[in-house]
Amino acid sequence: MRIILLGAPASGKGTQADKLGARFGVPKVSTGDMLRAALKAGTPLGKEAEKYMSAGGLVPDSVVIGLVEERLGEADARTGFILDGFPRTVPQAEALSALLQRLGTPLDGVVQIDVDRELLMERATLRRTDKRSGQIYHLKYNPPPPDAELEHRADDREETVKKRLDAYDAMTAALLPHYQRLGLLKRVDGVGEPAQITGRILSALGKN
Repeated sequence: MRIILLGAPASGKGTQADKLGARFGVPKVSTGDMLRAALKAGTPLGKEAEKYMSAGGLVPDSVVIGLVEERLGEADARTGFILDGFPRTVPQAEALSALLQRLGTPLDGVVQIDVDRELLMERATLRRTDKRSGQIYHLKYNPPPPDAELEHRADDREETVKKRLDAYDAMTAALLPHYQRLGLLKRVDGVGEPAQITGRILSALGKN
């Protein structure tokens, strides 16, 4: 199982990456996790990334691809991986393709989890966090207990969510057609129970 999982904020992508990773015994690989691990370990690439991050800049593609190459070379990724939200641009996709060709590990597919923008807004803006436990609740789908001390995180406020969704749309405007042309793109309805969506992804990939 070697796939890229794409989806807007609040699409349920992270949940599905965890479920698929557990089912196939392969790691979920996200750039955020890789950057944190490289920074903590003080690797040469981690130090390189830190220079850009501490200056408030974006980590260059060459560094990110280097991190991906290191991660995919680890023992647990040899039988497969789930790339969570990477690549984000066509140049990154092309660099990743060259890397996978070099490693002899072609992709099984690229899955985009589709959810209407209105529902994405509802999912994100109605999230609340209990300050005491860190538990995340949803005012509509998973209401908190009466004694919870709720906090509305800045990430989940309407203006911030709109900006994040706009950024995602801009990012994937060229990326999705790129993978469509390569015959790798599978689009899956992301509305329903998590288990149903997992089933749709497996079906789209011919893995059920």
